[in-house]
Amino acid sequence: MKTIFTKLATNYCSNNRLIEQLWNEINSVYTHPKRYYHNFNHLQHLYDELLEVKDEINDWNTVLFSLFFHDIVYNALRRDNEERSVIIAENRLQSIDVPQSIIDAVKEQILATKSHKKSQDSDTNYFIDADLSILGQDFKQYGEYVTNIRQEYILYPDMIYKPGRKKVVEDFLQMDRIFKTDYFYNKYEKQARENLQLELEEMSVTGYLH
Repeated sequence: MKTIFTKLATNYCSNNRLIEQLWNEINSVYTHPKRYYHNFNHLQHLYDELLEVKDEINDWNTVLFSLFFHDIVYNALRRDNEERSVIIAENRLQSIDVPQSIIDAVKEQILATKSHKKSQDSDTNYFIDADLSILGQDFKQYGEYVTNIRQEYILYPDMIYKPGRKKVVEDFLQMDRIFKTDYFYNKYEKQARENLQLELEEMSVTGYLH
C-alpha cells in the first residue's frame, strides 16, 4: 500500500520527505492495535475490489485518495468520524498541492460512506459499493468481519452494542439495493442479504453471531 500511495502522491508533489510524513501518519493510524477491521486489510480488500472495476472509474486518483483517507479517523465512541476524516484529508491533500476539484470529490466520497446512499456520481457509487463488499463475502469471512467490528466496539457492553448492531443490519436489509452499481449488485447483493439475515437470526437466538 505504501508504494501505491507514494506513486499517487508524487503525481502532485515532488517533496519526498513530505510524502513520507503523510504515509507515516496513514501507516500509524491503520496499524493501530485497536483497529480490528478498519485496518490495512480493509484497505487492501477495498483496493482489490476497485481494481476489478478500474476501467469503469472516471478518476482513479480521486478514488485512491478516498481509499487512504476515508477511515483516517475511526473512533467507536464518536459519530462524526467521516466528517473528521474529511477535514484531515483536505488538509493533507492541500499540503501536496492536489487540485481542489479532486479534494472536493474525495470529500464527497468519504462522506458517502456514512449513509451509503446512491450518488449522482458513478465513481462515488463504485467506492461505497467496494467499501461494503465485505457484506457479500462467504459466511466465514463475514463472521470474521462481524467479530472484528465487535472488538472495535468492545468498550460498549452487549446491552448497548447489540441493539445498535441489530439496527445497522436491519437498515441494510431494508434498502432496495445495498449495492448501487450493477457490477457489485450482481456480484454481492444476494450473498450480502443472506449473510445479514443469518446474522439477524443468530442474534435473536444466541444474542450474537459467533
